Amino acid sequence: MISVDNVAVEFNGGTLFSDITFNINEKDKIALMGKNGAGKSTLLKIIAGVDKPTRGKISAPKDAVIAYLPQHLLTQDDSTVFEEASKAFSAVLDMKNEMDELNHQLETRTDYETDDYMKIIERVSELSEKYYSVEEVNYDAEVEKTLLGMGFTRADFTRPTAEFSGGWRMRIELCKILLQNPDLILLDEPTNHLDIESIQWLEDFLMNNAKAVIVISHDRAFVDTITNRTIEVTMGRIYDYKVNYTQYQQLRKERQEQQQKQYNDQQKMIAETQEFIDRFKGTYSKTLQVQSRVKMLEKLEIVEVDEVDTSALSLKFPPAPRSGNYPVIVENVSKSYGDHLVFKDASVTIERGEKIAFVGRNGEGKSTLVKAIMGEIDFEGSIKLGHNSMIGYFAQNQASLLDEDLTVFQTIDNIAVGEIRTKIKDILGAFMFRGDDINKKVRVLSGGEKTRLAMIKLLLEPVNLLILDEPTNHLDLKTKDILKDALRAFEGTIILISHDRDFLEGLANKVFEFGNKRVKEHFEDITGFLRNKKMENLREIERKK
Repeated sequence: MISVDNVAVEFNGGTLFSDITFNINEKDKIALMGKNGAGKSTLLKIIAGVDKPTRGKISAPKDAVIAYLPQHLLTQDDSTVFEEASKAFSAVLDMKNEMDELNHQLETRTDYETDDYMKIIERVSELSEKYYSVEEVNYDAEVEKTLLGMGFTRADFTRPTAEFSGGWRMRIELCKILLQNPDLILLDEPTNHLDIESIQWLEDFLMNNAKAVIVISHDRAFVDTITNRTIEVTMGRIYDYKVNYTQYQQLRKERQEQQQKQYNDQQKMIAETQEFIDRFKGTYSKTLQVQSRVKMLEKLEIVEVDEVDTSALSLKFPPAPRSGNYPVIVENVSKSYGDHLVFKDASVTIERGEKIAFVGRNGEGKSTLVKAIMGEIDFEGSIKLGHNSMIGYFAQNQASLLDEDLTVFQTIDNIAVGEIRTKIKDILGAFMFRGDDINKKVRVLSGGEKTRLAMIKLLLEPVNLLILDEPTNHLDLKTKDILKDALRAFEGTIILISHDRDFLEGLANKVFEFGNKRVKEHFEDITGFLRNKKMENLREIERKK
């Protein structure tokens, strides 16, 4: 059992949460819920040991393994996929190597009576006890099974990790976590970079093989499938429900209705008591009753109604300067990484004002073509940007590129020019950064808050071609809808990479499908595209090999 004891987090004179206490038991599958900025990711990092609380502690058995998958990864590029995944067993392999080295020393040294020799014997004995207590595992077979489950092919095993997109690197990290067989798995938005088959594989693994799990996710279906307990972080405290997400929502609604009733009844009583005090405070015969009621009001603990997130994000892109008739023309573009062909002879012509969706499985080249359009990578073929094309680019890892040492205000102040500088607080307020929020350091922001901040940077300059690579990954459902409305009203041209059907519906009016090393144009919206494909949702495209 792992316990969270009286944990509090304070910064900039404010309190994120205080005196949070709960236990995590084996087989607990916990959904950590709450609005963006409530402290969910911070709590996960504290349990993982990445961050320290202001007060309180996390208690775990000495040999407990806690594995953590963050929202944003900073991976190294010095291994193949198979080598990187095998690092999950590095502790066991290091023990074996150290034992072999020490045994070699025992065979070759002759100073049998010395303290050093005895220390080597003791160390070998200690390591042997640990090493042979570990269940015998065919490590290569386990790595292979898990990589295949996460959607990799055998041909991918020997490819360098540098050749893979952020989404596929996230899968490698997820593989490493699952291979460690941890006592507690902490997952922060794990489904953002997974296609349908990998999500189903992960669901099956977490339900049938994992011990304890805590997950933060905006994917309701995923959370409902795998969890049996919901912990809500709100207004600096937690509520613990022994039910899944859907049942929690109903119980939460009932709790808030009960709180509202208690609050209304108390406010009515306070008003009546105050009226009595005001009416009789100068009356001698009522002096004791008046004093009694004054003391009662002073001691009264006011009923609090938990916050309902009523903040509204009003998002409007600046007027788009007029571009040429064809902002992007891609002709016969091919891209390979070494021997691996991503796509061949891709041709894409985008007219001014079109809203285009790039869809397909991860790794088929959607982000790669965007990087080629942006001039970030080399390629074969021709890409021309039209007259006066002014690009606003939101990359998949945009939020992780922010300077963590700056405050929210400084981040925007550093790039704002001209009259807009007088309106920074208004702009931040529109994106739900209000009051003390603007003085928070970027490093303490949640994934959703960082995404919103990165989106503001995109909005500060008038553009006429928006290229958005998975912009909704860390946004809650409400913010997603508001962004969609703003994009719908945008006068310029949009290229959208997304696997979120609800987001693309009514937004994209043409689809480019990436698959089988080709890019295919479909002259219809996402609904027509899926209907003609006889598919329910975009996850099914990703399932097609």
